[in-house]
Amino acid sequence: MKEHYLSKVTHLQDKKFVFIFDECHRSQFGDTHQNIKKFFKNAQMFGFTGTPIFADNATGSIGHQKTTKDLFGECLHKYVIVDAIKDENVLRFAVEYVGKYKRKDSANELDIEVEAIDTKELLDSPKRLEKITDYILAHHAQKTKAPDFTAMFCVSSVEALIKYYELFKEKQTDAAKPLRIATIFSYAANEEDANANGLTNGLIPEEDLSLEDKKINTYSRDKLDEFIADYNAMFGTKYSTKDSQSYYSYYQDIAKRVRQGQVDILLVVNMFLTGFDSPRLNTLYVDKNLKFHGLVQAFSRTNRILNDKKSQGNIVCFRNLKLLTDEAIALFSNKNAKETVLLEPYEDYVKQFNAATDALLTIAPTVASVDELPDENAELQFVIRFRELLRIKNILTTFADFDEADLALEAQKFEDYKSKYLDLHDKTKKQGEGEKASILEDVDFELSLIHRDEINVAYILQLLISLSKLKPEEAKKRQKEIIDLIAGEVQLRSKRKLIEQFIEENLPKVKPNGNVIAEFESYWTEHKKKAFDALCTDENIKPELLEKLLQTYVFANRLPRDQEIVEALTFKPKILERKSILERVAEKIQDFINTFIEGMGGSV
Repeated sequence: MKEHYLSKVTHLQDKKFVFIFDECHRSQFGDTHQNIKKFFKNAQMFGFTGTPIFADNATGSIGHQKTTKDLFGECLHKYVIVDAIKDENVLRFAVEYVGKYKRKDSANELDIEVEAIDTKELLDSPKRLEKITDYILAHHAQKTKAPDFTAMFCVSSVEALIKYYELFKEKQTDAAKPLRIATIFSYAANEEDANANGLTNGLIPEEDLSLEDKKINTYSRDKLDEFIADYNAMFGTKYSTKDSQSYYSYYQDIAKRVRQGQVDILLVVNMFLTGFDSPRLNTLYVDKNLKFHGLVQAFSRTNRILNDKKSQGNIVCFRNLKLLTDEAIALFSNKNAKETVLLEPYEDYVKQFNAATDALLTIAPTVASVDELPDENAELQFVIRFRELLRIKNILTTFADFDEADLALEAQKFEDYKSKYLDLHDKTKKQGEGEKASILEDVDFELSLIHRDEINVAYILQLLISLSKLKPEEAKKRQKEIIDLIAGEVQLRSKRKLIEQFIEENLPKVKPNGNVIAEFESYWTEHKKKAFDALCTDENIKPELLEKLLQTYVFANRLPRDQEIVEALTFKPKILERKSILERVAEKIQDFINTFIEGMGGSV
């Protein structure tokens, strides 16, 4: 402590203080901790960490290796990742190891894991980096269930990051919808990451955003400014590295956009690998040697709970970190924790899916038999069995090895059963007042497992346009497939009747070279206005205020609040009627949004 501060706090020296340190494995192994203990004679210290320093992962010279126990005493309570997973506070990890390398040994070529030939020349070779980039571009949509989730890609050095960024940019030059790649890194000189080659105890160093009084690597800084310019063009921002404040603002903006799902892949060396939480982030690509704390901390960026569709955190390793992963899980949990922390192999989920298919078929042997189920108890069993298939397939489809041919239920049959599953959901929601409550009302149908943003009205219109290029018989067959597709998509079901009516009544009138989209827009606008007018008339809503509520939803993604609905009505509801009226009007507004606003895909 500086002398001129000492006199101001000396009177506190013998007072009782409680110090609580979070992430104490990182922050309390320097001189500051010892100075605090030395000065405050009557202090009680508590440390919290998910990755303690044990003898196995302590750093320092022999005889001077300090552990968390040395600093804070005996552990008072343990709540490790296994407990968090069992309590459903975080998700498990699905870890895949990608890439083997061959080297010639005498006359033979041997498959050798990368660590056996862990040289900078190999790891940074342009051919290897290009193959990894190609792999990520090929599998990213599958891993992230695009556009639902996002990813982070951690690499060994700023030099490697620059190469990867430029590869992503080059390979997406002509892409119709390129992935949004963003990056941030330290451009201070002489900051080679020892973790990149596994030389430290696994701690990921924190990078100083201020960079004041530090020697600057001008090449790295120029490259980062170039990448920030791409970011500015992408998002309409004006960041740079010209001063610490602009750089820090850039850091904050990236964090915000990753959390909002606006960045597809965030390229990093160390930043964001610890302490950063984004439930939308579900995949970590790894081309960096991680171990102990660093490995668990980095992997844990992916396993925050979000929704049913996010069933696990995906880890794709381009280095053989299997042994180090097993060691880290054993160190911070127990030697048998792998079964809880890591997902089973792909083949195990195939077996589970096929067993679940058998269970489903005992209830409903054919798609048509779902309509003939004798009572609601049988319908409930069907819903539970099919929901299990949805859950397992949601996991299966994230594996690079996924192949529909491995499954006992063919893709079209799965879609047909899904349509029946949604029919039961709709039937439950249409239950009228005064009718006997359905036992299906309390069932979570987990519709997020089915929702696909890319299957929207714009997508359907493109399919309809293609019909004009087909022969009549083929067009009729394709038309049925389109109607079946609509029936199986959650966000299209509210539009189903109107779209099918357009297909059956209006589409045949469109000339071979006619504008299908213009015809549909006219049709849709007409029906949207009729529905709007009917809603205003039926519920006594002021049209201009309903329009305002709908605009608020479009721009702020927020449904109307109760008071806003009251203000939009042409009358003041009586106290005893208020609750039922507001619930009914809110539901009708939600139905209007589902039909005419959500899932349009910019088509009308």
